[in-house]
Amino acid sequence: MKAIVSLNSGSSSIKFAFFTLDGAGHPERSAGGKIEKIGIAPSLVARRVDGTVLVERTWEQGADLTHAELLKDLFDWAIEHLEGREVIAIGHRVVHGGMRFAAPRRVDAALLTELDALCPLAPLHQPHNLAAIRAIAALAPDLPQIACFDTAFHHDKPEVAARLALPRALHEQGIRRYGFHGLSYEYIAGQLRTIDGELAGGRVIAAHLGNGASLCAMRDGKSVDTTMGFTALDGLMMGTRCGTLDPGVVLHLQTQMGLSPAGIDDLLYRKSGLLGVSGISSDMRILTADPSRQSQEAVELFIWRAVREFGALTASLGGVDGIVFTAGIGENHAEIRRRICERFDWLGLSIDDDANAANALCISGGDSRVKVLVIPTDEERMIADHTLAVLRSGS
Repeated sequence: MKAIVSLNSGSSSIKFAFFTLDGAGHPERSAGGKIEKIGIAPSLVARRVDGTVLVERTWEQGADLTHAELLKDLFDWAIEHLEGREVIAIGHRVVHGGMRFAAPRRVDAALLTELDALCPLAPLHQPHNLAAIRAIAALAPDLPQIACFDTAFHHDKPEVAARLALPRALHEQGIRRYGFHGLSYEYIAGQLRTIDGELAGGRVIAAHLGNGASLCAMRDGKSVDTTMGFTALDGLMMGTRCGTLDPGVVLHLQTQMGLSPAGIDDLLYRKSGLLGVSGISSDMRILTADPSRQSQEAVELFIWRAVREFGALTASLGGVDGIVFTAGIGENHAEIRRRICERFDWLGLSIDDDANAANALCISGGDSRVKVLVIPTDEERMIADHTLAVLRSGS
């Protein structure tokens, strides 16, 4: 039997999934897992699709272990536990594809060089995405690897939605609004076509709410506008990222407070957002359970910013027929969904409290003029589908 592996290598975690090709050549998830707490005390867990644990391991003294070293351990374990499957390719989430890459691509040296140049635009993600590709290439140099780009879904959005109000020459050099979380939005668009074809053809705002968070306005399953722009720092307030910020703040931090570019980078990417406002945690579960003023202010600001951006995207679409919540907070946090949705009663939106509490597929009330759905995302599935398509095309 043949298999494809999907890898999503982030700053502090590596998510992976194994897909076995069935008799018709379709990829079916057979197992998956995560290495997390990289840089602290890495731990690995892998499970079959039925929940059976295949392996659990913790490196208590592993704070210095690199992504490459941990991937080698994962690779060695996988080789021993593939149960006769032959891995024919590995697909990777690559956050930034820049101006050129609007479709998945087979990795070669030239592509890696171009993607390296985009690392400053996605410093939390891109270096780790590419490190995983290089680590696998060192372990299995003949194994095909496919890069699947988070920016690709937004590549064909209207030109006006891609522009920043900067000199034209800078736009032509690539300083523009790209948009991210594209693999997640592409999956949601596909699921909508299966779940509710009429809604899929309408005006939908998808909310990918997690440690990284963004919204995407879709019409007929295509990106029209999105909250993230030139980098994955833009838009919504996130776990440790500030989201949209007056650029004058950056100038003030540098010229009046003496922060270096590296210090500003660290502040905006790693010390802001929920963590920065609360001073306690970047985890929404911890903050909503904590009655302290700092935690509750952080939660309220997250909701305020989300509602503000929802309103903006509603204007971009000329109205909204449906909202889809997805990702860690969007899929699992009923209180945050409720507190966002209750700000849209002026749109005729209402939710069913029992359905919302149960994380049901449809959580809108029977009289709601806007349909509200909760759809779990599956970026690894999109990576597997793209990887198989590239292999079959021979490109």
